[in-house]
Amino acid sequence: MKKMYKKRSKKRGPVVAKKVVYDGIQFASGLEKYMYIALKKAKIKFGYELRSFELLPAFKFNQVAYERQTNGKGEYRDRGNRKMLGIKYTPDFEGENFIIETKGRANESFPLRYKLFKSLLANTEPNIVLYKPQNQKECDITVQLILDSRKN
Repeated sequence: MKKMYKKRSKKRGPVVAKKVVYDGIQFASGLEKYMYIALKKAKIKFGYELRSFELLPAFKFNQVAYERQTNGKGEYRDRGNRKMLGIKYTPDFEGENFIIETKGRANESFPLRYKLFKSLLANTEPNIVLYKPQNQKECDITVQLILDSRKN
């Protein structure tokens, strides 16, 4: 009698979307391309990755900090007294009064970065409507919501 073995799946790494080129623009995912086509078809004016928002400015860390490199490699030593890079966020699509961030499967850092972005918008641009469609059906709903908001 043959023994049946359960196939073990390998641990998957970070989410890696397939880059797609359309209309001479390189999109980070097929979902971004779908949103782009849907917005164009509906004749909604928008821009793709128009601007980056600074969520946290760069700063100098003037203290001692014993740690490895951020990727976990290297030796455990003082890595303080350095300039720390800021955190920026670039949404996918931006129109007159809306921002769209298409996100199929988020990576580990996205929820925190997105929360910081929402905080920034709440404090600086309260009249912007934020959409985060996660599949093609939600992209279609987003387009309809934008069209409906223009009727009012």
